[in-house]
Amino acid sequence: MRKRALVAVAALLGGAGLLWAAAPAPRVKAPVVPQRIVSINLCADQLVLALADREQIAGLTKNATDIEMSGEAAKARGIPLLSNSAEQILAIEPDLIIGMPASRSAALRALPQQDYPLLDLATANTLDEIYTSIRETAAAVGHPERGGALIARMRGELAGLPKPGKGRVAAYYQRRGYMTGTGTLIDELMGRVGLVNLAGKLGKPPLSQLSLEEMVAAQPDFLIVESATDVVIDQGSEMLHHPALSGIPRISIPQAWTVCGSPAYTAAARSITAQIARIDGDRP
Repeated sequence: MRKRALVAVAALLGGAGLLWAAAPAPRVKAPVVPQRIVSINLCADQLVLALADREQIAGLTKNATDIEMSGEAAKARGIPLLSNSAEQILAIEPDLIIGMPASRSAALRALPQQDYPLLDLATANTLDEIYTSIRETAAAVGHPERGGALIARMRGELAGLPKPGKGRVAAYYQRRGYMTGTGTLIDELMGRVGLVNLAGKLGKPPLSQLSLEEMVAAQPDFLIVESATDVVIDQGSEMLHHPALSGIPRISIPQAWTVCGSPAYTAAARSITAQIARIDGDRP
């Protein structure tokens, strides 16, 4: 199989981390608008689907069509899904690979020395970082104007968003008692709507486990849960429905809106805001 030789220098495209690795061959420029884009990360999938033409996308991760994991799952249907295989990537001969971060990909590490053009996005845990990822991805896929338009749309959706949390405490409580802490996208979302993260008050790390008894003792004003756990589906979700937690108001949002720093951030923020307002309206 013919492999495309790449430039033996590091370069940046539009401020993005588009890297070229050394190869013992003549220099070849990447196309301005790549036509065989491969995403090797669920979060990168969503940005590629939001910003590239469908015809440009040659492969996404196997979770790209999972509606519980990806906010862009519907757009991914019919696009080839890859199983983190270097052989599959080689067969495509991509002219752009996108990861967030790419270092997590075993398939990428297994590629031959003649690396392919790579956009290595940083993990986005804040809204500003999401905007940066959007700009970098839009530039790399050849549609920078779409990045600007998407950011403008998101800013419009967040403009004037109230803070109904009013300093009250919330816990993002997940299956098996896991709780999301500070320095995360969930923590940033809480602050945006005026909530205080229980994990921060308790001095917990970004991800920790809190027993049912500890949660009852902490008595947060709200529990934020993943909508997939609104009903008991297994032992992991069963504890979230214990009677001892029944008195704590719940805010339910899809995991697909928060698992990645993506355009779905605005949907999550607006939904949390609306649910707090509804809960407050139902209170005597």
